[in-house]
Amino acid sequence: MREPAFWYRPASLPSRLLSPLGALYGAVAASRMMQSGFDVGIPVFCIGNYHVGGAGKTPATLALVQLLREMAETPVVLSRGYGGALRGPVSVDPQRHSAADVGDEPLMMARTVPVVVARDRVEGAAVARSRNASVILMDDGFQNPAVVKDASLIVIDGNRGLGNGRVFPAGPLRAPMPPQLAHTDALIIVGAGTAADGVADVIAARGAPVLRAHLVPDCHSACRACRQTGAGLRRHRRSRPVLFDAACGRHRCGGGTGIRRPSPVFTG
Repeated sequence: MREPAFWYRPASLPSRLLSPLGALYGAVAASRMMQSGFDVGIPVFCIGNYHVGGAGKTPATLALVQLLREMAETPVVLSRGYGGALRGPVSVDPQRHSAADVGDEPLMMARTVPVVVARDRVEGAAVARSRNASVILMDDGFQNPAVVKDASLIVIDGNRGLGNGRVFPAGPLRAPMPPQLAHTDALIIVGAGTAADGVADVIAARGAPVLRAHLVPDCHSACRACRQTGAGLRRHRRSRPVLFDAACGRHRCGGGTGIRRPSPVFTG
């Protein structure tokens, strides 16, 4: 589903008309965020965002997986499995499951790290522990109070920020900002834009970390994929090149994506 354009424009007639619904939705969401969750017995780090849609949570999750492994930890990702038909809890198997089963992002991450998909986060956490997890990374679920979170890392797009600043459906926010800010332990701004600077100032004033991140194409991985599929490489060579692997200097690779907002992937 494509997000409404007025979400990322100044206050408009559609957003004003939907504001009463946004106030009701926001009141329920804020009340839920204040509820107590279940302690699963091991550290839980949540990688989420303030608004509907993507901002870079999955790359941030994978980067955190790498850091935790360097610290001799055993992370397991817990995901709702957005876009998949299975309610779970289920351990994602890339050889057996499809994106239609578990969602495209959990399937992609499962090639790198163990992933559990579950609509019920508590049941999913139990499966993650059965896979010898020493730490659980929740991919999304920041506004969901079911599980006690030891830390919540929020990812925000530096170019788009919070849009019109209104709560769904009047705007992109999943809940009013005061309770979301109160539960934020660190902020990750993706990209060089300044739209998130106001939020960053609030988080920094509370003494919480504010980090900057950029998406960088992994051309070596793209070239490996081309070498593994010779037909794909030939198709790329006949098409207009989008990415060029300057590091290896050998292959021209076409780039394509099915995600909702492809611009950060291709612009960094």
